[in-house]
Amino acid sequence: MKITRLPLPRCSVGEGPVWDKGEQALYYIDILEKRVFRWDPASGDHQGWSVPAMIGSMALREQGGAIVSLPDGIHTLDLTSGEVTPFALFSPPDPATQLADGKVDRAGRFLFGTSHRQAKEPIGGLYSLGIEGRIAQLDDGVILGNGPCFSPDNRTLYHADSMRQAIYAYDYDLATGAASNRRVFFDTTDYGPIPDGATIDADGDMWVAICEGGVVLRLSPEGEVKQVIEMPTKLPASCMFFGPDLDRLFVPSIDPSFLGRDPAEGDGWCYVIDGLGVRGLPEPRYRG
Repeated sequence: MKITRLPLPRCSVGEGPVWDKGEQALYYIDILEKRVFRWDPASGDHQGWSVPAMIGSMALREQGGAIVSLPDGIHTLDLTSGEVTPFALFSPPDPATQLADGKVDRAGRFLFGTSHRQAKEPIGGLYSLGIEGRIAQLDDGVILGNGPCFSPDNRTLYHADSMRQAIYAYDYDLATGAASNRRVFFDTTDYGPIPDGATIDADGDMWVAICEGGVVLRLSPEGEVKQVIEMPTKLPASCMFFGPDLDRLFVPSIDPSFLGRDPAEGDGWCYVIDGLGVRGLPEPRYRG
């Protein structure tokens, strides 16, 4: 196993990676800098787009372009012109919350969390943007939502409340988009306080970045720790398999300067972990 710092710009809050198998390109965001990035590992080409407000997550669309989660709801992003257009907004938006991490399920819905802006009150939730463009609420009582992802058989949805140091599992109905039977899948207390972005590999194991803990964990479908990877930063923020064989793990991180802390040398950079011996699953595009 080898961890390498990638030749990509330093991020304030690097998050939300999405590998597109068709394009063979990796998209990710910088939350505080209000930016979406596209990186082509083969050519080294790196592009960026600005959005008008703090971004929580993004996904590509089947019909082209992307959707981005901004504080008032979901917007489209035209990757040719850079134009950002409202698509599905909360009415009215809650100024005390912000939109957070998101992923597309294999029916083409976009699931995303919301969080209390100060990460103190349980006023966030878990939501689903259907292919018809309507937002439905799946859960409430969330302080800081992170890391939605799905089991290979589509029967289990995972979503973390980072401030509770808990990753939850739900029974998930792919046909209807309903989530039920929430239970604690894993308590991250022994490894760090913030379970952040996550992905599932082809064997059903979860790979989750533990921000402030400096590790990426590999968890079995039963919630057992199978591997602990020490990162060159204390603040890994997410992870995503990428590459032609989906066997490389991309890990962005956070520069804590915005918290008034001096960053360590490794903070804010993007990393790749090679030699894990596992493969990820292709990420679907939003169908709406």
